[in-house]
Amino acid sequence: MASQPRLSVRGLTKRFGALVANDDVSLNVEPGELHCLLGENGAGKSTLSSCLYGLYQPDHGEIQVDGQPVHLRSPADALRAGIGMVHQHFVLVPGFTVLENIAVGTGSGWRFDRAAAKARVLAICQAYGIELEPDRAVGDLSVGGQQWVEIVKVLYTGARLLILDEPTAVLTPDESRKLFAVIERLKADGISILLISHKMAEVMQSDRVSVLRRGRLVGTVRTADVTRDDLTTMMIGQRIAPASRSSDGGGVGGAVLSVRGLSKERQGRRVLDDISFEVAQGEIFGIAGVSGNGQDDLFECLCGLAAPDEGSFSVAGAEVRASSPADVAALGVGYVPSDRFRDGLVGDLSIEENLVLGQHWSARWRRGPFLDRNGLEKNGRDAIAGYSIAATGPDAICRRLSGGNAQKVILAREFGKADRLLLCNQPTRGLDVGAIGFVHRELLRKRDEGCAIVLASEELDDLFALCSRIGVFFRGRLLKVLDRDRTSHDEIGRLMAGQESVVAA
Repeated sequence: MASQPRLSVRGLTKRFGALVANDDVSLNVEPGELHCLLGENGAGKSTLSSCLYGLYQPDHGEIQVDGQPVHLRSPADALRAGIGMVHQHFVLVPGFTVLENIAVGTGSGWRFDRAAAKARVLAICQAYGIELEPDRAVGDLSVGGQQWVEIVKVLYTGARLLILDEPTAVLTPDESRKLFAVIERLKADGISILLISHKMAEVMQSDRVSVLRRGRLVGTVRTADVTRDDLTTMMIGQRIAPASRSSDGGGVGGAVLSVRGLSKERQGRRVLDDISFEVAQGEIFGIAGVSGNGQDDLFECLCGLAAPDEGSFSVAGAEVRASSPADVAALGVGYVPSDRFRDGLVGDLSIEENLVLGQHWSARWRRGPFLDRNGLEKNGRDAIAGYSIAATGPDAICRRLSGGNAQKVILAREFGKADRLLLCNQPTRGLDVGAIGFVHRELLRKRDEGCAIVLASEELDDLFALCSRIGVFFRGRLLKVLDRDRTSHDEIGRLMAGQESVVAA
């Protein structure tokens, strides 16, 4: 490695009122290095990366790029300093072309030289083996294709340091492998990558790992010198026991959920196409698929948020007709939505209030005509302790929580509601390895209590660890249902990409 770091952070501290999000953090990222930033939810990773990209300004400390101090008051300052960031949630205009999304705001003067910009984009794509059509509308691309647009957009600015925030969250296994092949090419050209990821398989591909805990840097280690368990211990301060599959989870009773010929159209497109399956009591049924292939629409129908155009479904033998989410919940159904802030929480309400959302009419949470504030506070404290929610207390406003901690609030509420059926759409999205292990153990506990569970996850490790059967969704169709023990990651991955003619493993 070169003697001069690409990025040097010295004593960086960032406070939000009484909360110290980053506490005297110092680290280096070398030229041509894949450097991973690892930590629990609320450990300070997002705050640190936001300071490095100019979204926040640190209260103390210094940032240097290639040995020169920089003052990053905005993302524009960061780009001029050679720092680019690919966010977990894309910042693209669907109606613009790939070229327009990449080159917007980067031209000089009033004239946009389209031919020169297109030639430059194609050269970047050729250099790194990225397949993009510059004149195609971004809205027509898959989520994987949009990820490539974001990466090329950063490279187009001439960035020498790329910050990648959970870059494989929306990618198939094949696309993830391709991304890391591109990262190797970037490293060979001296470009540095700061990777934020919860996936230990990705973390272990890095050159070095810096571990944050409660805002402080625990240490920076060479990845080749440590194990996954070592990193987990650094991250949470103790070793955790992995979830254990106590049985095959194939079900112990009759069908709790029966789905028959469910179909739905949205804006002239068939988002669900003749979906049929059953889930038995004491079974976890997995759904694999890249985001946007019908999983959200299926869960919205099953939880009462939307009505199917055709088909039907029943819970515990009772057919569920046009109803509200409250009617479905009354059947003993819990629902964890994929978009926690849009569908799972009221951002301006507190943790204790969100924990009884939809149940505030229940006598359990009332004292006469009013809410039982003491009961709500105790329930909030129990959830914070039980789910390791990083918050100042039960009265903390949910929109101020990190994504992972907001997710834990939803899990605490919905796991408690599910007596018969638990609908989980991406329950581990955005969670750290410690929280993922906790969720796995809770899912297995619910299964062993006889609850039927439908689990959709873009993380194949979740599905293989927990499910007895895995159904694969592609463009609104249920392509195939496979026994977990008779399939493989590769077969599921090919089906996720729409390749139906695969040989069972």
